[in-house]
Amino acid sequence: MRYRLFFLTVTVFFVTMNVLLWRAEFGARSRYGAPVPAETVWEKVLTCPDNSYLEIRRKGAKIGRAVWSANIGEALSPSRVLNDELPPEGMIQQLAGYTLDFDGNLSLDELSRVRFNCNLKLGTNQTWQELALKVTLKPFAWSVHASEALQSVTLTAEDDEGRNERVLSFADLQNPEKLLRDLGGATLPATLAAFGVRLPQIGRTNSVDVGLKWEARNDWLKVGRNPVRVYRLEARLFDLYRATLFVSPVGEILRVELPDEIVLLNDALINL
Repeated sequence: MRYRLFFLTVTVFFVTMNVLLWRAEFGARSRYGAPVPAETVWEKVLTCPDNSYLEIRRKGAKIGRAVWSANIGEALSPSRVLNDELPPEGMIQQLAGYTLDFDGNLSLDELSRVRFNCNLKLGTNQTWQELALKVTLKPFAWSVHASEALQSVTLTAEDDEGRNERVLSFADLQNPEKLLRDLGGATLPATLAAFGVRLPQIGRTNSVDVGLKWEARNDWLKVGRNPVRVYRLEARLFDLYRATLFVSPVGEILRVELPDEIVLLNDALINL
């Protein structure tokens, strides 16, 4: 009798565990495509403890590498700064904002290696504060620095002959066609139009509104032979170009899809 009771208890236990596992697996799949607040997914990205090492491909061919890293800033009181009292690593007592860094290099046809560095500073509410972008193709270097506080964009070009800098207000950016004429001459907008490049229309606001709105959903990404649960972030720039990010549950960037068949793939997925 005791043996039968023990056997029955073990059987019920294993049946119950299998039912729970089945619900966890297939119940989660039923949520495929279910919307998720984009702010929630970005919070995971901004607080991810690990860097994302990415291989850059265009039409299937490797053209470069990049590193995506996120950092959390802490606001320190004056007394703690004067006393050099820094918190233990990984412990944030008062959040000051976030920083995203995206650095890498590209090897393009008929061009030597192109290096790029991008730094984005965000506030505690995930709104952007500063953007710094630099592209280097020796002996040339171009940089862009945008400040939400100053409502301005600084463009800098450097070469062997010197340095040229120009500061534009956000109001200047509201008319892209006029801006292109000022920077590249009267024929530049028509030249771009001839190559099928459409200029975005930016409304007259006090800040730059590029129409970038993120949407997030639950999704599955095939890793090797197995599907893995991920978040899918999508956005359209000026209603012309689409960017798609596949993010792990802990916030690591797994895959990025950009226009012109450009794909960024996490190193962890390449050999699977």
